[in-house]
Order: sequence, then C-alpha cells, then structure tokens
Amino acid sequence: MASISSSISTALGIGSGIDTQALVASLVSATRDPKEKVITDRQSLNSARISALASASSSLDTFADALNSLLAGTGFSGTPTSSDESIASVSLLPGGVPAGLPAKLEVQQLASARILASTSVADATASTAVGQGTLTLTVGGTSKTITIDSTNDSYAGLAKAINDAGMGVTASVVTDNNGTRLVMKGQTGAANDFSLAAGTGADLAKFAWNGTDSATMKSAGAPQDAIIKIDGVEQHYSSNSIDTAIANLRIDLNKAVPGQPVTLASSEPTTSMRDLVVEFVDAYNTLMKALNTATATGTDSSNAGVLNGEASIRDMKRQLAAMTSTALAGTGTYRTLSDIGIGTNRDGTLTLDTNALDKAIAADPAGITQLLNPAVKSASNPGLAGLMDGVRDKIQQKDGALAQSQAKYKALAEDLADQFDKLDEQMADYQAQLTSVYSKMETRLNALKATQSYLEQQIAVWNNSDN
Repeated sequence: MASISSSISTALGIGSGIDTQALVASLVSATRDPKEKVITDRQSLNSARISALASASSSLDTFADALNSLLAGTGFSGTPTSSDESIASVSLLPGGVPAGLPAKLEVQQLASARILASTSVADATASTAVGQGTLTLTVGGTSKTITIDSTNDSYAGLAKAINDAGMGVTASVVTDNNGTRLVMKGQTGAANDFSLAAGTGADLAKFAWNGTDSATMKSAGAPQDAIIKIDGVEQHYSSNSIDTAIANLRIDLNKAVPGQPVTLASSEPTTSMRDLVVEFVDAYNTLMKALNTATATGTDSSNAGVLNGEASIRDMKRQLAAMTSTALAGTGTYRTLSDIGIGTNRDGTLTLDTNALDKAIAADPAGITQLLNPAVKSASNPGLAGLMDGVRDKIQQKDGALAQSQAKYKALAEDLADQFDKLDEQMADYQAQLTSVYSKMETRLNALKATQSYLEQQIAVWNNSDN
C-alpha cells in the first residue's frame, strides 16, 4: 500500500523535472510560428512582385534605349554618295545623319598653300652650314623668330627650327641632281599665307621672302581658298576637306570643274532596315515572353506567375501590342508596322512575314526608311524609336498603372514590416505573461512542498506512536 506522502508527491508532480522555461518557449513558438509564416510568406510574395515590376520596367528601358542607340548609328542612315568622286567624294561624320541631301555641288576652285623654295646649291648637303643669325617667320599676322647658331647651323637645322616654331609651316631639305635647297609649305587657304624676313646675319638673308621672288628664294605656289557652290550658294573654305557645309557629312574636294555640278545623295539602307525589323521583332518577343511568364495563370498558386492578375502588366502588354497598328507615317502606302508584314500572335508575341517586308522595301525603299527612321522626327512620323519612346513614357508615367502598382507594393512592404514588429511585441508580452504565470505556479508548488515536508514529518511521528 502506498504511503500518504507518496500519494501527495504524485498528485503535485513534485520531482517530475518539468522545465518551465522550455515549456514557455514551446507555447510561445506554437502561437508565433503560424502567424509569422503568414507574414513572411506575404513578404516573400510582395518582394517578388516588387522585383518583377522593377525588372519589367528595366527591361522596357533597355529595349527602348537599345533601339534608340541602334538607330542613331550610321548603319541605318544610308551611305552618302557622290555622282563624280573624281571631283568630290563624301563620307559620314560621327554624331548624326546628314541633312539636306540630295544636294548639288559645284567645285569652282581648290584650296592651295604657299610654297617657297630656295635656289639649289651644288655640292651642298643637309649638313652644309647656312650661316648664323635670325629670321622672322610671319603667318597670318603672327610672327616668330627663328634663331640659327652653332648648334643648328645647317640646312637640316634651319628646317627643324622652322618646324619647331609651330606656326603651321612645314620645312624640309631636298637634295637632288641639282643640289640642296630648302622647301617650305604653309597651310591651305588665303588666310594662311606666310613670309620670312631677314634679321641678323647676312648669310641667312638669302632665305628671306616677302611677296616678291628673288634670285635665291622663289614661290612655287600661291595660297587660295576653296570655292564651292551647294545648291547655288557660294561658300569659301581654307581646306579641301570640308566638314561644315552639310551637317554630319565630310566633303573632300579632288578637282575643280567650274560649271559641272556633282550630285551628293544618300543610298537607302535597305539591308540595314530589313535587319532592323528582324531584330526588333526578336527583342520585342523576348520582352513579351518574359511578361507572359510573369503573368502566367498556372494550375494553382504554386506554379502561377508572380504577377498573375497584375493590372499594370496587363496594361503594359496592351500598350505594347498596340504598336503594330499605330501610325508611323501620315501619308504613303506603308504607314504602320502591320503594313510591312508584322502581325500579332494570340500570346502577344509578334510574327514577321519576311516576304511582305521584302516586297515593301523593294517597292518603296525611301518610304520604309522614312517610316522606320525618319531624318526629322515629328508627332505624325516618330519612327520606330520614337514610337517605342512614346509607349515607354505612357507605361512609366508618374500616375500610371505601373507606378500605382509599385507604390501599392511598397506600402504593403512597409505594412508587413510593421505587422512583424507588432508580432514581436505581442509575443514578448505573451512570453512575459506565461513566465509570470509559471513563476507563480512554481512559488505555490514550493509552498506546497514545504507543507508536504511538514505532513511527512507528522505522519512519521504518527507511525512511530502507533508502534
């Protein structure tokens, strides 16, 4: 038969080894975990949506920027041509597309430079002394002193001193069957004429020239400007390479033929335009497939797209899809992308009928170029890049659907963070409450244990008395 003390111990659970701290932690965890999972799951989904929206917007920017950069290249502006390259040749300059072509060019006069040559001295060489002293070189009103001393007293030394003056006059020493002489050449253009005046040293005076030939120094060429007419307007230039007559076009003058016009034009970049359309469709489809994946319905929530049901992405897809039917030109046979063979599939991706595109390019190459990449963009003829920019601006406008969705998910992220903080506070309070309850219970158990000890002592006395 069990003793009374043993029965009390069993009833109170004294000595059972219960860890009240672990018990409190388990109770708090059991309460917190499901609530925390709900919040963290919503945070994960919300973060994924924020990231997906940012990625969609970034992909749109990348597409539009790449299209702008591509069309700004010279490969899509045509190749400048000259009807007679023996008179003038042309080439593209970086930075833009030539404007004002075709144009009529007439080369009336080539630019030339002042050329001076000293009299040949028989038996002389580049190292032969020329005499010491000074000469004054004057170019376009600016003068510089040329000094010849014992360190450079030679034809080669004089030529180097002239070159080192940095006045745009090039000097060289020529030695042939007639002997050695100094040859000087200035820059082309009437404003770049030059003279060489005698200074100190009588021997150097033989190299002086001031507009009049002498027995020792003669002019072999006079400076003059290039004179051209573009569409009947006369223009003067110091060089035969002209960069400013027509924007973004370099004109190299090769021969003067007054009265014979040369046509400057630009060939249509038909091959480049065909490649552009193909690349555009491919890039568009890459973007649209990514949007389709993000908005996929799926069989259940586990395999649905992270932006499934998102209105802003539906709006983005709708505006992108409208590009094929949007007018890119106000006149002409070909006005929209659909007119040149671009259609839309059921999933929003594009399809390209290359036969229709080739037919359009062959029928109207200038019109297709103007349609896709106009020389001057306007509201009625924005070109492909302008159309893409317009779609991007609408999608990313400040109060548009995309901006509203981004603001919505940002606000939700802040709210979920607040919920998490509030859960932390609630669980801290709950843990404190449980700790207090079990602490009081522990106190009461200790009191009962003391009572138990007293009763055990009394029972022992009783048992002893019975004996």
